[in-house]
Amino acid sequence: MAARTGELERNAIGLPEVLFQSITHMAPAAAVAYSIIFATTYAGGATPLAVVIALVACLFVAVSIGQLAQHLPSAGGLYTYNAHGLGASVGFLVAWGFMMLEPLIAPLLYLIFGYVLASAFHTYWGWPIELWVPLVVVAAGIVWYLTYHGIQISTRTGVALGSFEIAVFAVLSLFLIIHAGSNNTLAVFAPGTGNAKGMGSVFPGMIFAILAFGGFEASAPLGEEARDPHRTIPRAVFLSCLLIGIFYLFCYYAATVYFGPDKMAAASPNGFYFANGGDPWTGMAKDVWGIGWIFVLLAIANSAIANSNAGANAATRVGFALARIHLLPSALGSIHPRYHTPHVAVNVQAIGGIVVAIALGWFFGSQAPLNAYALLGTIVTILLIAIYILTNLSSLSFYWRERHDEFNWFLHFVIPIVGTLIFIPVLVASAGIDFAGLGITGLTYPANLAIPIILVWMLIGLGILVYFRMRAPERIDQTAELYLSGGETATSV
Repeated sequence: MAARTGELERNAIGLPEVLFQSITHMAPAAAVAYSIIFATTYAGGATPLAVVIALVACLFVAVSIGQLAQHLPSAGGLYTYNAHGLGASVGFLVAWGFMMLEPLIAPLLYLIFGYVLASAFHTYWGWPIELWVPLVVVAAGIVWYLTYHGIQISTRTGVALGSFEIAVFAVLSLFLIIHAGSNNTLAVFAPGTGNAKGMGSVFPGMIFAILAFGGFEASAPLGEEARDPHRTIPRAVFLSCLLIGIFYLFCYYAATVYFGPDKMAAASPNGFYFANGGDPWTGMAKDVWGIGWIFVLLAIANSAIANSNAGANAATRVGFALARIHLLPSALGSIHPRYHTPHVAVNVQAIGGIVVAIALGWFFGSQAPLNAYALLGTIVTILLIAIYILTNLSSLSFYWRERHDEFNWFLHFVIPIVGTLIFIPVLVASAGIDFAGLGITGLTYPANLAIPIILVWMLIGLGILVYFRMRAPERIDQTAELYLSGGETATSV
């Protein structure tokens, strides 16, 4: 094994920080305001149903991740789990998928931060909408500072920011439910409410509901920095998914009954997505809170910072883990002597995030960086669904082959299989493939560019895999390696 360039800080954070690493990676406020609203254009008044099914599917994955995390603490997170469960080659391809997915999280949220604040400044003070560009740099600078200066300051900041955004949107949703009065209804959980195709509309809507859940697994790469990771990581993964899933459901039940289930999917200018100039949550806050809408604006901006901070933590740990086994440039495996952070990876992530956010924002039009968000978000979601399916199967395989004495038919067979079956229709719907007569239609531009981009990226990864298998197979095999305290390593536990 090659010499390591340093270690991450051991036993640095406990359950609250690890839990909020996942929670803030999910960006509760930003996800409610700018992820699930894309779901309403498909699922309409049945958007709460799309959220429920997405929650169930993600909870099943959370159980699988938790089962694997009990035995496989690693900064590699899910790619290490898949390397043990399905083989090192699959582990590498999962890692390659994450190296596209995780670095996109931060620029995705920089765009939200810039767009939300620039739009408000433009609407109320007439400032130029192009102000989103320097605001992207401001967001990146904040995250750069937090992730560079240590996992403790970074994750503890996440606890504070995450608590604020959840509180604001939970209270607002309660006000919306109260104001809805007699319009409260359970019809929002019926597939055909307020859309054209029933489940054929709900499945495409689930793509963006799952995007909102993306990140509950983000505590897994902190397995080498958490105290008692065998217990802390499983708890954090499951609790973040469950608690924020309930939060999403509460928020979108409230929004749907307040706005009107039959109006949610309507085209411009009457639909939920187009309300208040594309910012329906701030508009509803103005209705029920008056000047208090400013708290919603602050919560969304706060959420963007918290999510990009958590995303950068996860991305840099995966990059670090791949660098120390020489599947990425070894410089990315460098550890800061004082802060114990992968500081080179942090710098690369920060600079790359700024470039990607601004470039895509301008490419799709400086007036509409949300188009870039739609593309990046769809790429992230499709990759996540594929990785979640593989992780379910890895749990089944790992316990059957390596921990057969602990194999539990419910935890290690029923949950992985049922969870996978729920995800498959959503993955098929993302390609616009109709099945079972549901009438599924393809995603619209620019989200429909996601699959071609992913295919190109994964083909490149497949080529790299073949190269290393032929020239340095031991590097691929090291994706299953676990790094324990004191620099000790083990290929199995």
